[in-house]
Amino acid sequence: MNTTSTAYESALRPLSLVLSAVPAEAWATPSPCTEWTVRDVVAHMIDTQRSLLTDHGHDLGPAPDLTDPATGFRDHAERVRSLMSSDEVVGAAYDGFFGPTTVGATLEQFYVWDMLVHRWDIARATGGDEVLTPAELDRIEAGADSFGAALHIDGICGPAVPVPADADRQTLLLSRLGRRANPSDEREGGT
Repeated sequence: MNTTSTAYESALRPLSLVLSAVPAEAWATPSPCTEWTVRDVVAHMIDTQRSLLTDHGHDLGPAPDLTDPATGFRDHAERVRSLMSSDEVVGAAYDGFFGPTTVGATLEQFYVWDMLVHRWDIARATGGDEVLTPAELDRIEAGADSFGAALHIDGICGPAVPVPADADRQTLLLSRLGRRANPSDEREGGT
């Protein structure tokens, strides 16, 4: 396994557990992402990963059926995992939004990051396990840092929200991403 495949797998395992625990009626629940349901969040993760890979010439087959988003995402992820096992695929160079990069680096920097953040969104919306590990928090923080000022452009994250200075690391980091970790807070507004 290469580093991209390893990173994808490490984000996929806990995300799959959260998705598998979502009750059928909860897919239409509003998520912390403004105007997105839980199903919309899953569709977003699939669509953006598919876009990256198909834009670089990789066939992922037909888009998965999201009647059951957990199954649809699992089917999608299996296709991505297959591609990510190829050093040729992950090493393919191109000019990205932030300059020269590779497909693998983009998947790690943005889409693995997206899986971690949106796992929290889905768990928050459906009563799942919201706890992020220290390693996941490290990856989310590094990803947020890499976005720079672009972190808060439309379509990435909403504006940072205020939290007490003595808040725990997860709460502080989520607030930076426009999310409120306190269950009594109103809906957030990040994507």
